[in-house]
Amino acid sequence: MPAPKPSPPASTSSCRTPSASAPASWSGYGGASCPYPLHEALVDRAARRLLTQKVQLGLLDADWTPEASVAGAAAVDLDSPANRALAREMAERSVVLLDPGSALPLLGDGRPPLRRVGVVGPCAADPHVFMGCYAFPNHVLPRHPGLGLGLEVPTAVDAVVAELPGVEVVHQQGCPVLGEDRSGFGAAVAAARESDLCVAMVGDLAGLFGGGSSGEGCDAEDLRLPGVQAELLDELLGTGTPVVVVVVSGRPYALGDVHGRAAGLVQAFFPGEEGASAIAGVLSGRVQPSGKLPLQIPRHPGGQPATYLQPPLASPEAAGISTLDPTPLYPFGYGSSYTTFEVDALSISDAEVPTDGAFTVAVRLRNTGPRQGDEVVQLYLRDVVAQVARPVKQLAGFARVGLAPGEGVEVRFRVHADRTAYTNRELERIVEPGDIEVMIGTSAADLPCRGRVRLTGPPRVVGHDRQLITPVEIIT
Repeated sequence: MPAPKPSPPASTSSCRTPSASAPASWSGYGGASCPYPLHEALVDRAARRLLTQKVQLGLLDADWTPEASVAGAAAVDLDSPANRALAREMAERSVVLLDPGSALPLLGDGRPPLRRVGVVGPCAADPHVFMGCYAFPNHVLPRHPGLGLGLEVPTAVDAVVAELPGVEVVHQQGCPVLGEDRSGFGAAVAAARESDLCVAMVGDLAGLFGGGSSGEGCDAEDLRLPGVQAELLDELLGTGTPVVVVVVSGRPYALGDVHGRAAGLVQAFFPGEEGASAIAGVLSGRVQPSGKLPLQIPRHPGGQPATYLQPPLASPEAAGISTLDPTPLYPFGYGSSYTTFEVDALSISDAEVPTDGAFTVAVRLRNTGPRQGDEVVQLYLRDVVAQVARPVKQLAGFARVGLAPGEGVEVRFRVHADRTAYTNRELERIVEPGDIEVMIGTSAADLPCRGRVRLTGPPRVVGHDRQLITPVEIIT
């Protein structure tokens, strides 16, 4: 059970006046106008929890030493076959097929055999590009360049060679991730022009505080691909050879200039040590792509909208309000596949429920395509009228469902009224009576099933014990 909230003496206060030595801009927690008292008992509780954990770990024992704490580390296999299998599954599930275009999957489906494939770009032959800035090889090892990675991480070139036996694979970097070195453009363009197909691997190299193109302290002025990668892509797309563009990155980059010109488009967000194999498997068709975007891919470098939680004026329904198109190139929750799915037959258990009640929403999901695959059914809610501006839609539940061709299931969501809670103008988390729009589909922009539920009764203040999940049931 959670510890009860302490009740310190009323005289204890957190609001403090900045010290004379603090800079004029200092606004430390509990400044002169602080509306949230932080009592000493809360600080004591936090310190007690931390010290208790240190005691449990033996860190405060009199004979504890850093060296002794890792004495058995050599016998621990952090990259065991089981861990590797999990990394592979995570990577394969995370890769997002944005557009199969005219070239994907590379194998099967009656496609002519490939004889020569060019794998070019700054992310093609560097295993570091598959890991984030806090991964040990990118976080610590740059300060120890002679030590190597310490584990096996195939590059994209390695993975494509393994994925396409009998196909000649050629590689050219073209340009680095960052900087303006265009000296490799010619060789990369020649490799693409002389191949049946080109795989362009572009994106980020994660690092810390300027040590990469993405990561802590590595910010971007806009959402153009780093360095001169956009220029390299433009030249590759002009060769006449089909170009499949793979973006391996830590942030979404604007792909409006690539969309419609590439023969296929894939996004991977630092997929880890098995990332190269997962990407190559998606390209070949060995892996059925099922990843969904956790954010939105913008059309233009300005990057609007940054999030699917936009207000009404940033939604597609607001077309004509601005001279700029507010819609993303690919929306939140989007991800294509080598099969097709259909979501229909919406049913809602109740037309009205109290503000402390719950209702069930169900839809039918069917695999209408030729291949086995996973689809992620997504439930969104919208508070039609509220005290403060609310998003036009907000994810409230989802379910990954694997189906064979022609197979169908019913997907049921049990939605508690707490899932509509929001913070009002008095900074209270409340569930408010009124109409709630219910939307179900396969992305924030593809929601064919829509209905409404009315919450009735008085507004209700909720706390940390409110319902935070939406249970899902799959009925065959």
